[in-house]
Amino acid sequence: MANTFFKFKQFTVHQEHCAMKVCTDACIQGAFTAQYLADNEITAPAILDLGAGTGLLSLMLAQQVDAVITAVELDAGAAHQAIQNFDESPWAHRLTLTRQDIRKMDGAVKYDFIISNPPFYERALKSGQAAKDQAMHATNLSYGELLAAVDQQLAVSGELSVLLPYTAFEGFRVLALEAGLHLKQVLYIRQSVKHGFFRTVGIFSRKPVNTVISELSVYDAERVYTPGFVELLRPYYLYL
Repeated sequence: MANTFFKFKQFTVHQEHCAMKVCTDACIQGAFTAQYLADNEITAPAILDLGAGTGLLSLMLAQQVDAVITAVELDAGAAHQAIQNFDESPWAHRLTLTRQDIRKMDGAVKYDFIISNPPFYERALKSGQAAKDQAMHATNLSYGELLAAVDQQLAVSGELSVLLPYTAFEGFRVLALEAGLHLKQVLYIRQSVKHGFFRTVGIFSRKPVNTVISELSVYDAERVYTPGFVELLRPYYLYL
């Protein structure tokens, strides 16, 4: 579910020259995470977006949270597009893009909250197209390496939001627990009420907690957006 650009109420996300396309499930992660921060009155003055792609998640959080956001992206095309999107947004003064390998970040700066939409399909068959493979597979970054980077960059009281395929999430949760990150909230996502779950958004904390579980379907049986989806994305989508 990817388009050339997304028109939100306060900004347009361009992705003309990038293999890492903006998808509806990433929009759900951004909206769910922003709502989580607002509902729980969580102050996160410093946010890190790991694997930022075109900058969508950073922009969505910047719209709802008064924070300084650092986005990290290795791919040259995606990084260029993210910089353009940041510069054209109303929150340019709070958004920074750095192009580097997250495994090489020194951890000198600690972040109150980290959000990541990491490479999918760690064990899946690859397409043979290098840019697409890097975007959609853990070609250059394993889940273990992602968690190691999160552990290095996250403040003691910090939290993590991550979007993963439903089938991969449980394995990631086990790895996260081994790294001292506990599942605080989880959102299971269906494409429609007729489908099974296909994506999961998890919010993790360093503190042991009871997990809050919720579900969301994008479409109803008539291929109309569900009320839950409309309510979640209305602050962003122009025509909801």
